[in-house]
Amino acid sequence: MPYTLHRPDGGGPLVALERQILQANVEIEHWFRSQWLSHTPPFYASVDIRNAGFKLSVVDTNLFPGGFNNLADNALPLAVQAMSAAVERRCPDVRRFLLIPESHTRNSYYLANVARLAALLRQSGLEVRIGTLIPEITEPTPIALTDGSQLLLEPLERQGERLGVKGFDPCAILLNNDLSAGIPTALQGIKGQHMIPPLHAGWSVRRKSQHFSAYSTVVKQFAERLQIDPWVLDPFYATCSKVDFHAREGESCLADNISMMLDKIRIKYRELGVQQTPYVVVKADAGTYGMGIMMVKDAQEIINLNRKQRNKMAVVKEGLSVSDVLIQEGVPTVEAVDGAVAEPVVYMVDRTVVGGFYRIHAERGPDENLNAPGMKFLPLPFDKSCMQPDQAIHPDAAPNRYYVYGVIARLALLAASLELEQARP
Repeated sequence: MPYTLHRPDGGGPLVALERQILQANVEIEHWFRSQWLSHTPPFYASVDIRNAGFKLSVVDTNLFPGGFNNLADNALPLAVQAMSAAVERRCPDVRRFLLIPESHTRNSYYLANVARLAALLRQSGLEVRIGTLIPEITEPTPIALTDGSQLLLEPLERQGERLGVKGFDPCAILLNNDLSAGIPTALQGIKGQHMIPPLHAGWSVRRKSQHFSAYSTVVKQFAERLQIDPWVLDPFYATCSKVDFHAREGESCLADNISMMLDKIRIKYRELGVQQTPYVVVKADAGTYGMGIMMVKDAQEIINLNRKQRNKMAVVKEGLSVSDVLIQEGVPTVEAVDGAVAEPVVYMVDRTVVGGFYRIHAERGPDENLNAPGMKFLPLPFDKSCMQPDQAIHPDAAPNRYYVYGVIARLALLAASLELEQARP
């Protein structure tokens, strides 16, 4: 579908950064290859990126991506190839995959993602069945999709230390369920089967602050090689624990950290001559789906929350209470599609960028959360541009811009691999 993409004018700090990355692409690719010799990337991941014109930063990394249906059709062959390589590296003898999705039988968009993911696995030469954690599903149940096809969900069957569905004993289990509500009994104590991703990648264990700690480590190494300020790629962050929005506990920790971070951002803005009002993002340290998030420009805002705002911040997916909170530097976006504010989301399988899309929201501003009801998705033309740049054209031209997005996303992927290594039980 034709669309008009607005990008910042050339000549600014971001274009200079893009030029450095493009000129160093051979060194960058060599560095990534050396990193993958020591670290195993997650099986798959998606990364939210914000382009502020003066800063290009990862703001979230999802290890259970749920938007494969939003990738462009011409990106799928690369996804199949990357998935085949990922399977071979982890379990070369595998033939059967059990896919365990979220329990969203009414979310047609998510179901389309499950269907796309299952199709990619099958095209990789695997036999795939879909097992569900929904207790009400006690027999194979077809679920109608919006394109007229069906998705067959089957109840899980546990046989000793192995998990499958009736008549199907898989070699590997692929989770597309982020385990926000904890690790189900059915998934505990599994032996002899590959669990992908590992259980400690789920939100019952994982914390965003741990990821951004690892991300900062990776960015510092990368920035040293390119001789750039790591801040242009890395958002400030802080944490507060034992927060209770209903009981108003932990407010002083939140207010103090917000004030300190806003001061740090103002200093950086003055150094670069950035004419923006700094803000921070306050969000749950665990969880996804854009829940439990608010933008704050003054610490007093966190003290003056009304009851509706406190209720919104107090719980996330699965109705879980929020007690650990991440305070993250806000990165505004300068990108827009057909006049609507946009941010890129990059998808990776193993170490390969396989595609992406713009998340766009016509009713949100450049300093607001776009992962909210009313958002739409537009595939990025990654099929020709996610692997290597075109040195003969402007650094900000589409192929080069998307290559740079892929580099930034892979920094987050490498950080996720470090994060999982450190959290391994």
